[in-house]
Amino acid sequence: MTPPLPPPRRPRGFWAFIRSLGRGINVVRLVIINLLFFTLLFVVFLAIVGGLAGGRMARTLQNDSVLVLKPQGQLVEQYSIDPLQRTLDGLSGNEPKQVQLRDIVGAIDAAAKDKRITRIVLLPDDLQGGGFAALREVGAALDRFRATGKPVIVWAVNLDQGQYYLAAHADRVLIDPQGGVMLTGLADYRLFYKNLLDKLGVDVHLFRVGQFKSAAEPYILEQASPEAKQADSYWLGGLWDQYLAEVATLRKIDPATLRNDIDNLPQTIASTQGDLAQLALNEHLVDGLATRADLIAILRKEGVPADDKGHSFRQVDQTRYLASQTSSHGGFEPGVAIVVAEGEIAGGKQSPGSIGGESTAALIRQAREDRKTKALVLRVNSPGGEVFAAEQIRREVQLTREAGIPVVVSMGDVAASGGYWISMNANKIFAEPNTITGSIGIFGLYYSIPNTLAKFGVQSDGVATGPMAGAFDITRALDPKVGAVIQAIINKGYHDFVGNVATARGKSYDAINAIAQGRVWTGQQALDRGLVDQLGGLGNAVADAASLAKLGSDYPVRYVEPPAGGFQRFLLGLNQSASVRILQSWGLRLPNWVAQMPALAPELQLLRTAKAGTPNIYVDCLCSPH
Repeated sequence: MTPPLPPPRRPRGFWAFIRSLGRGINVVRLVIINLLFFTLLFVVFLAIVGGLAGGRMARTLQNDSVLVLKPQGQLVEQYSIDPLQRTLDGLSGNEPKQVQLRDIVGAIDAAAKDKRITRIVLLPDDLQGGGFAALREVGAALDRFRATGKPVIVWAVNLDQGQYYLAAHADRVLIDPQGGVMLTGLADYRLFYKNLLDKLGVDVHLFRVGQFKSAAEPYILEQASPEAKQADSYWLGGLWDQYLAEVATLRKIDPATLRNDIDNLPQTIASTQGDLAQLALNEHLVDGLATRADLIAILRKEGVPADDKGHSFRQVDQTRYLASQTSSHGGFEPGVAIVVAEGEIAGGKQSPGSIGGESTAALIRQAREDRKTKALVLRVNSPGGEVFAAEQIRREVQLTREAGIPVVVSMGDVAASGGYWISMNANKIFAEPNTITGSIGIFGLYYSIPNTLAKFGVQSDGVATGPMAGAFDITRALDPKVGAVIQAIINKGYHDFVGNVATARGKSYDAINAIAQGRVWTGQQALDRGLVDQLGGLGNAVADAASLAKLGSDYPVRYVEPPAGGFQRFLLGLNQSASVRILQSWGLRLPNWVAQMPALAPELQLLRTAKAGTPNIYVDCLCSPH
């Protein structure tokens, strides 16, 4: 008879702890998954309820309404925040961090033709950032609205110079008595890391072509080079001159007086005992001082009806107003396709709001292969990035032209270096006068850390099968012969860049080389040098593309976006409806912790970083005035 087996021994000590820890992690995982599931379920429920209410309210927009524009966050060409996060932020009452340029311009242009909208009230306090070219697009839309005889009124507490650049397009600018306008001019200061890197023992090797290609100077110099300061002073001065000229014209102020008032702020502020609001009024930067209650009273006095509760005035915000608009074109008519290329240029596939060599090229190819596409507009807002990724996109632009589809580039705030690389083969290039472009140059950056390791008593030694074997090992000093190889590659890249621009622009190599050298230009300066064809915004580029394609005066315009899944399309539709705002007005908001739930899910992002042991080659200007 076989004796019974002894009972299994329970794990004790360390292994018992590991098993308990595993069970605990599994419980936490299940809790997080369930929270995400019920959060999404709740979002769907609220969307259905809010969508029904939003549709009803969109159909009942009243006459004599005021379109209230309150742009919040950064002004962008394309959202980089995913739809789920935007929806949860809205439902939890958090302020949006981005506003699309196309949305605010579209709302203004629609309101200009809408008899129910009598005026616009612009509240720019929460507009946190936007380049001058994008702000100029919005300002042009406000000018078109005013040309219909409808007024634009701006009210704010404090206006920085970006917000004021937009506010100057209004019929009246009102600020709170406790507020002010702060105009200071433009600057481009950077931190220089050479001394720190020397202390850390990091050797940085810069390979470049172009005496003005200064993007990587902070890693090899203690201060900006004379060439960089010369070039930066020229394009920054051009931007500031353009700013002063436009604001002075809009506000009917002498440009020299405006410049003098800004430069002498420490003296002029004494005349009002530190009262910025009164100083802005004295200098004719604003038309009056008013509280929010004063603004409501002014509108009511001018005939704007009270709202349903009798507390404010009859109004509609941008979200609800856009939800009430319907396209007059069907989905199968030939027209103009727009592809947005915004952000740093990196290799592979990148998410919306950034440029990927593969993903952005795929969007251009998708537009080209669509029979409805008769013309393509590439909207560029990029300082550049990786060379090969930019070349992938340029090739698709060239193939689109060869397929008989005209391509027009519309440059936004920045289309420099790699941003110009992807633009140069278009039929025509449009830029705003204050676009930042040019920077036709190329550089490579390589670092090694033998001295860093030596500080800790670590040395690198061994054998190799040849002089190039292990040449890019960052633990070893860079061999000058290897440096010569890298410089030869950089020289070839620059020659290709300048040569391709010369061919595309119908100029000689020497003519382009003279205005290249990595030098940055404003849109106006680039036009003077033949790097762009015409000044104008996105609307001008679309109209020109339609003309090249012989589309007539009535044609649809569509954005070519990355394909979205079913749930993502639902969220996009929710964000474009009035549902979120309706639910907020009912007091239905998600807790803040729910809005942060997507952050718990792992997200893999491809960041453009220097790979250890590999010399990276870039066409990037790293230029951003502030």
